[in-house]
Amino acid sequence: MENQKKGNNWTAYYDPDTGRYFAEIMYTSREGREEYHYEITGETYNRLGTFGNDVENERLIKNGKMSYSYENTMYGTLGPERMVWDEETDEAMDNAVKKQKKKQKKNSASKHK
Repeated sequence: MENQKKGNNWTAYYDPDTGRYFAEIMYTSREGREEYHYEITGETYNRLGTFGNDVENERLIKNGKMSYSYENTMYGTLGPERMVWDEETDEAMDNAVKKQKKKQKKNSASKHK
């Protein structure tokens, strides 16, 4: 099973060690930055990337449990600049992302040998 899926504004991760699925949506523009983290289901993860556009993928992700939000735009924020609703879920997602990056780095290094 693939452990990462990616679109223009979203990335989804599967952590085989914990059996959990996560996704992040990030928007960056001249006006500022928004970032949202979600814990999603395996069913949601499997459906991601099967749509014709990223809007549908983002809608699907937003059905998950939001664990983190960062909103800092020139138009003000919808809340504090950093909000964490679920520390454990957000930490688990951070660990899954770190594992994916380490694996990608290792794979990249072995290809260049």
